[in-house]
Amino acid sequence: MKSHTWAVIHSSANQCWRTPLELFNKLNEEFGFTLDAAAQEDSALLPSWFGPDHSDPARRDALSNRWRGVVWCNPPYGRTVGKWVEKAALEAELGATVVMLVMANTDTTYFHDHALKAEEIRFIRGRVRFLRHDGTKANAAPKGSMLLIFKPHTGEGYPALTPFVY
Repeated sequence: MKSHTWAVIHSSANQCWRTPLELFNKLNEEFGFTLDAAAQEDSALLPSWFGPDHSDPARRDALSNRWRGVVWCNPPYGRTVGKWVEKAALEAELGATVVMLVMANTDTTYFHDHALKAEEIRFIRGRVRFLRHDGTKANAAPKGSMLLIFKPHTGEGYPALTPFVY
C-alpha cells in the first residue's frame, strides 16, 4: 500500500509543488534567470513568468510561447511533464538556456527521448521538500529529483552527470 505522501505527490489533483527558495536562490546565483516558465501569480519567482492565471492571456500557456533568455522551470508534476522536458530541449535548440527541476524518473520515455539532450544533468542529493501552493513546507518528495540544464549547443553525446547539494 502506497503512503499518503506518495499518493499526494503522484496525483494529478495538485500539480503545483512550489520550488524551495534555498534551491532556487542557489541556482539563480549561478544562472541569473530571466523567466519563470511554469508559475502562478502567487508563486512566480521572477517578474517575467508564464502561468495559467497570468493577467495577460498571451502569457498563460508556456508550452505555446517562445522561451527566451535564461529560463527557470519547475513544471507541473503530472502526466504532462514530458511535454515540458521536450519544450525545454526545443527552446535550447532555438537559443535559450533552460534549467528544469523534475523527478529523477530515468525510466521514462521523456527522459530517454528529451532529457538526454541536456548539456548537464544534476542529481539532487536527498529529497526536495517542496512547498505547498500556500507556501508551507510539504513532506519530502517520495523520489529523488534532478536538474536538467539545457543550453544552446551543437555538440553530440551524453550530458555531464553531477551531484547537486543546496
